[in-house]
Amino acid sequence: MKDGKNMRKKLIAAMMAGVLSAGMLSTGVFAADTDLKGEVNTFIAASLSNAMEEIQKDFNETYPDVEILYNADSSGTLQTQIEEGIEADVFMSAATKQMNALTEQGLVEKDSVVDLLQNQIVLITAADSTQDLQNFEDITKANVIAIGDPESVPVGQYSKEVLTNLGIWDTVSAKASLGTNVTEVLKWVEEGSADAGIVYATDAATTDKVKVVAEAPKDSLAEPAIYPVGVVSASKHKDAAEKFVEFLQSEEALKVFESYGFQKNAE
Repeated sequence: MKDGKNMRKKLIAAMMAGVLSAGMLSTGVFAADTDLKGEVNTFIAASLSNAMEEIQKDFNETYPDVEILYNADSSGTLQTQIEEGIEADVFMSAATKQMNALTEQGLVEKDSVVDLLQNQIVLITAADSTQDLQNFEDITKANVIAIGDPESVPVGQYSKEVLTNLGIWDTVSAKASLGTNVTEVLKWVEEGSADAGIVYATDAATTDKVKVVAEAPKDSLAEPAIYPVGVVSASKHKDAAEKFVEFLQSEEALKVFESYGFQKNAE
């Protein structure tokens, strides 16, 4: 009798485990993976900061023992830091230029690179501005214009391309204050230090202190603002880095990016 009871208990336990497992699969909830450990030094374009903080929390629900450490700045500055050997595991740029430079040097694993997101380039003014700006060409009416430094800041490179194709780069550059990253450009417009500025749509959406005047005309850019991500070749935590890059491509992460105004890059 005792053996019979034990068999029934084991059978019930096995059935319950099967039900729970099926429930977990059907709802998309998975057990945390505590086997993966370590730190992932992730170098991200400044415009990604808010979205990536939220994504980190989601990632840690599955990988609680992996610590994501962010270094946010202009993509050009981050490229230089990786070239100088500063410890990094993952790089996510706001343009393909910096990523391509690192893959060509063998500093980022080419096979790991994914063109993940797109962003829009927009013209902004302070929310209470009374300037009569209706389109991108009207930027020439502003006295002080904030843009990213085209030499090192992707949003500055996009800005120069747009303004050059519109035939107004020389006029604008004579009035321009050059920011070291897109966050600085946004801040100058918020504070009124600049009458107008060019930033990403996702940055403009983070504050009610600015308003979007216009999006860059579609034919003013050879290609959209693309955000690639990849694993740094010298990574000391490659397994964790690869898992994080994989997670960034998941539907869960993409929904977070989209909630901050990014678009999934069309393949």
